Amino acid sequence: MELLTITHTDFTMSIECNKFDAIWNKARNNIGEQGLLSSYSWSDGVLSVVRHTEGEDIFIEKEQKTHAVFFDNADYPIWVEFKDYVKDAKFGSLLQGDNERFTYRKHILAGFLNYKNEIGRSEIRLVYKTKEKIKHFIFSFEVLSTKLNYHEHWRSILEDIEREYRMLSLDYMKRTYHGFSPEQNGDTPEIVWWSIFSEEQEKFICACKNIIERPRHRLRGQEVYVRADRLKIIPRGIENELAEHRKESTHLYRVEEQVQNNDTQENRFLKFALDQITKKYESLKKRIEGLNNISEVKKNEMTDVFIRLQRLQRNPFFRTVGRFKGFNQESLILHKATGYSQVYRTWNLLRRGYSLYDGMFRLQTKDIATLYEIWCFIEVSHIVKEQLHLTNEEVEHRNRMEMNGVFTWELGKGEHSRILFKKDNVELAELVYNPKTTDQENISIGMSNLVVPTVPQKPDIVLQLTKNDLHNKMKFTYLFDAKYRIEGKEGNVDVPPDDTINQMHRYRDAIYYKEYDYAPLKKEVIGGYILFPGDGEPMDVQMSRFYKSIKEVNIGAFPLRPKDKENRKLLQHFVAELINKKSTEIINRVIPQKGTFVEVGNRVLIGLVTNSSRKGYLQSFLDGTATLYYTGSHFPTTIALQDLHYFMPYMKGQGIRDVYEIVRVRTITAKEAKQTEGEEGKDDLRLAFELRFVREQYNEFQPINTSKMANNTFIDTTFDILGEFLIDKI
Repeated sequence: MELLTITHTDFTMSIECNKFDAIWNKARNNIGEQGLLSSYSWSDGVLSVVRHTEGEDIFIEKEQKTHAVFFDNADYPIWVEFKDYVKDAKFGSLLQGDNERFTYRKHILAGFLNYKNEIGRSEIRLVYKTKEKIKHFIFSFEVLSTKLNYHEHWRSILEDIEREYRMLSLDYMKRTYHGFSPEQNGDTPEIVWWSIFSEEQEKFICACKNIIERPRHRLRGQEVYVRADRLKIIPRGIENELAEHRKESTHLYRVEEQVQNNDTQENRFLKFALDQITKKYESLKKRIEGLNNISEVKKNEMTDVFIRLQRLQRNPFFRTVGRFKGFNQESLILHKATGYSQVYRTWNLLRRGYSLYDGMFRLQTKDIATLYEIWCFIEVSHIVKEQLHLTNEEVEHRNRMEMNGVFTWELGKGEHSRILFKKDNVELAELVYNPKTTDQENISIGMSNLVVPTVPQKPDIVLQLTKNDLHNKMKFTYLFDAKYRIEGKEGNVDVPPDDTINQMHRYRDAIYYKEYDYAPLKKEVIGGYILFPGDGEPMDVQMSRFYKSIKEVNIGAFPLRPKDKENRKLLQHFVAELINKKSTEIINRVIPQKGTFVEVGNRVLIGLVTNSSRKGYLQSFLDGTATLYYTGSHFPTTIALQDLHYFMPYMKGQGIRDVYEIVRVRTITAKEAKQTEGEEGKDDLRLAFELRFVREQYNEFQPINTSKMANNTFIDTTFDILGEFLIDKI
């Protein structure tokens, strides 16, 4: 289906989308037609822009608000037919992957775009050659979401995130961007510096050229020697000398002459600003060029700008200009003079922060799915704080932002994004943000007492509530997963996809609880809940199957979107219930999963440590620094290696004290184990346990009953019966 036709003096561009009707209807059902507007703008040379509908063709005026054409997660084939005099053409995206989707053949440039989850302002850029020169064309528009109102919800999400985590919403190498205005206060992030200079660079370079060609200078007195016939004005001080040498035409008179000098404060500032900006540009340019998907078009553009800056630096004009040492007073020339005012403006802009809303400068933002995930974490933290009736001082943020790429930041994972809720220094709740990862290690999801014995299970948000009414510091765990997805409607209510609900079942079944360091693992996760950008009247939502299932099996979903205060109350009420209910009531309402603790193998191997030719081997176990334990040539076949989790070294004549985690079990030769060379008959295989120190089980060594050791070397046991092997000291 053809959506847009752009007629230009050099070409005709057609933009299509085969599934547009379905996309439009989906967006209209979720948002409403009044929220599906976009404005369009374009470079010079356009004769007409026409939007095609079933009934008629609509001519679009520049900057006019009209129905949107571009949405997330949709393919848009684009055809550009150039006039015969165009010799070459290419797509000019920042992303090489986009440019590679377009091919130029027989005066036709063809390809397609898909914005995935990236919404915001975007543009189609063309670069083409004619006989005269290389030309650039830009067609700008807004990419909208089919699930959230771009003009309201998306902006609100950005605002909320930026209020909580400055710069966390920003990204680079995205297809879309958002306008911003510079702020007077605050440090300038590098991404903001780059964005501002990208818009200002042509003006800045032209201003520098204008100054060099027509600089402001000052007159400075300079002593010179001239003949009498060259004197325009006769100074009083040489009247007698003139009379004395009036007949000597070659006599030279020493006079002071006013000469033009470029070494002014303003020109010194220009030299300084140009030098600083060029250095900064070069540094960031090198980092950007190292990115994987940066396009050749962008690389060439950056190289061209850098070369022009360097040429300005090398201009002979600056040879007579001194070093800038600051201004003693305000300079009117910098504020008002041609060229100087632009240089000064650019310099000041580059020293400012940013306000993300409105403005002519561009900042790329994270995709909407990631933004929604972060926003949900912030919303849940606010709700927990509200329902616990805590002040800001009673909420301890242990969150940290970490650099991710050239310019961008991400919210730290696990321990790096914990929020503790305390009253009178007593922990009431804990919230952790832990986004999806490709890491395949079986590690904690961020809280030290939650473990995953099998493959990683990492819900976005983990909430633990601490209660003391049944057991001291008893914790109940609830999992939340933010999903930027809507399956469709049931009646008048948006519903989440079935697979997301199923995923919460898997999360709950896979995550276990460790009550204390040496206890067996137990099943403790109470429930799991999807947060999704759904809509519907609260009464209708409460009648939906995904909401009713929360009371039935503690698995379900909550619609959560910006500015929807009524449906937010459903989550508020739910969290309040969790906080206020007694532990016994919670357990009684939970399907046997909670009350029936499921034990998982959590065994410990006690092993004799003997002296070895391996340097420092025995001492490392005494110091608690050991990283490897190796067996003899025979290991009891009755011990199941796959069930072992921990190792305790037995020091002969002393006993056991320390606990090590068994990180890995592998085979090893005797030579490798003992680190010996040239010994005959010592190449037999042993078992090697790679270790990581966990804790001291006892304050001092405890003797054990060695008669219970298999092969006089090993005891295979569990922590809960460990005491049976100890011998009371006399």
